[in-house]
Amino acid sequence: MSGKFNAFLQNLDKLDRRIIFLIIGLAVLFPLLVPLNLPVEPTGLTRDAFETIHNLPDDATVLISFEYGPSTKPEIHPMAVSVLRHFFARGYKVVVMCLWPDGLFMAREALDEVLNDERFRDLEYGVDYVNLGYRPGNEAVIKGITKSFAANFTVDSKQTDISEIPLMRDIRTVADVDFIFSLSAGYPGAIEWVLYASDPLQIPISSGNASIQVNQLLPYVKSGQMKGVVAGMPGAAEYEALMVEYGLWNTRGEAAKSMDAQSIAHLVIVLFIILGNIAYYAKRKTQKKY
Repeated sequence: MSGKFNAFLQNLDKLDRRIIFLIIGLAVLFPLLVPLNLPVEPTGLTRDAFETIHNLPDDATVLISFEYGPSTKPEIHPMAVSVLRHFFARGYKVVVMCLWPDGLFMAREALDEVLNDERFRDLEYGVDYVNLGYRPGNEAVIKGITKSFAANFTVDSKQTDISEIPLMRDIRTVADVDFIFSLSAGYPGAIEWVLYASDPLQIPISSGNASIQVNQLLPYVKSGQMKGVVAGMPGAAEYEALMVEYGLWNTRGEAAKSMDAQSIAHLVIVLFIILGNIAYYAKRKTQKKY
């Protein structure tokens, strides 16, 4: 038996790489088709962001900015959906804006997905939420709305004059919102919101980011300038878990399902690495005998 096993190990380096790709592909596909419901334990960063949002006043007005595109949609879009659900479930008034051109399409898609649920179908556009759309200018737009929304967003994404939108009548500048959430995949994004709006005006802020950005944001979290961070796909899954924990939602979302697939794929890759190393040493040991 041991001889056959040794022969198997020594021939592993001859395994067609297409078989390896097929096995990894199946490892990703299976959890997506048959959810494994692996446990998700929220980290402190995600919990801080969630609880800051959850503990806002009941009549809070929040601003959420979309700064990502199709390339980072798999990571950031699930958290966009969860955060919007959280805002609406808590009864907050929601102002949506975009600093990236692609953000307009991401915002529309996220709003459509959330508002399609029967729990939120009674929400009225212009009263409970508004989508101001995209404006070019990067951080200049952020600086601009610290002085005046109307000067920077004369119309919303539907080309309605901002003066005709009931929700915006009491929101003259960004200082009139109670919380900022930045869905950021780069520049301009969360850092610019901290530097030019949140910190100068002392408005609480958090963000949902691609995983690669988290190290750049940790100094702002440590200094108290940001209230937690939702980091990449794991952070999105953690936020979904907190929505269930707090009784605001009753099902696992897309991020949790994707994390099942990612976890199994990582496990398979680690097993291949272990087998590869065992095979290498077994083969070298055999060669030394001769």
